[in-house]
Amino acid sequence: MEIEKLVFNPISVNTYILSDNTGECAVIDCGCYNDDEFGELSALLERENLRPVRLLNTHCHLDHIFGDSYMLRKYGLGAWCHQDDLMNRKRAVDHARMFGLYMEHPPEPAGFLSGGDRVSFGNSELDVIHVPGHAPGSLAFYSKKDKIVFTGDALFEGSIGRSDLPGGNHHTLINSIKERLFILPADTVVWPGHGNSTLIGDELRFNPYFMHK
Repeated sequence: MEIEKLVFNPISVNTYILSDNTGECAVIDCGCYNDDEFGELSALLERENLRPVRLLNTHCHLDHIFGDSYMLRKYGLGAWCHQDDLMNRKRAVDHARMFGLYMEHPPEPAGFLSGGDRVSFGNSELDVIHVPGHAPGSLAFYSKKDKIVFTGDALFEGSIGRSDLPGGNHHTLINSIKERLFILPADTVVWPGHGNSTLIGDELRFNPYFMHK
């Protein structure tokens, strides 16, 4: 599986484009804030001859769904997310105003994903892991074959997601990470919603939120 990372919008969200030798691709957290940013994403897809067939939201905070409308208009792709994050989706416009940002109302999801589901594109598959705590419907997408996991805002390099937003819960987040992410092989590469990649093993050993737990 090939991975491209683009960083979009004023909140610096990592948008991931996953593809394989079929030319089909999945886009995780399309954070494009404006026409220029979406043009950058579209240009990459055209340059690499990729055809997007899946749009996935790790959760529905505004910065992770800015580009959902663009993807629907240009590629006819609705987003897949967890049903427990619908409230964040419905409140996204109001949350954007709080940050001094503008966004149109995000489109309705194409469907919902739950922990234990599997998402496929081309010859590739991703296992869906429910990791609530940062948001009620936070999801991670894991490929055992490629040893990669996309954690959204649950787990970062040396940190974890904030839990003081509506629907967040610190205790739930800690348990989600320990019970559902730290059980993955230590050499699994973590691709988070913001910042740099890391390894499950490194976070288990060195992340300050878990070192003494």
